[in-house]
Amino acid sequence: MPLYFIVYKPFNVLSQFTSQEGKPTLKDFFSVPPDVYPVGRLDFDSEGLLLLTNDKQVNHRLLDPKFSHQREYWVQVDGQIDDNALQHLRTGVTIKVDGKPYTTRKCQVDRFDTEPPVPVRHPPIRYRADIPTSWIKIILQEGKNRQVRKMTAGAGFPTLRLIRHRIGQITLDGLEPGGMREMTNFPLK
Repeated sequence: MPLYFIVYKPFNVLSQFTSQEGKPTLKDFFSVPPDVYPVGRLDFDSEGLLLLTNDKQVNHRLLDPKFSHQREYWVQVDGQIDDNALQHLRTGVTIKVDGKPYTTRKCQVDRFDTEPPVPVRHPPIRYRADIPTSWIKIILQEGKNRQVRKMTAGAGFPTLRLIRHRIGQITLDGLEPGGMREMTNFPLK
């Protein structure tokens, strides 16, 4: 029987159930049957939405680039991001992928007028009163390794905090870090 779990992966947790490095893993936060595994991943220093399932079709649909779907990230960047940087992000940033230059696809990028409703991070982001930060929303339809971090750095505004808020039509709404919600099916679009 297919099982689907939406989890909020906390900061500094590996997106897997075993660790050779002694780092915290999903097993430290979530109890699921042994045949359930994460679809895709979030970096150790990223947080947010992760799907756990035993449904191989969903795994294929979400990871194969020919089935593009939206991934929405809420990103806190270092500095007061300007319109030129936002436009640069929207139209494509040249980053390194496997050591080679790659220009990211066009994407949606918007600045939050106020800080979005996100949980406090432990440990907190560094605070320097004389250097502002900004929050932006980036919606991608591709997923290269550390892509969002490389994009914001390439636009001159390094990422301080990265939260995946949405995959397709599934969101983190109502979950806190370490929280889990079971679903009866996984809507694919």
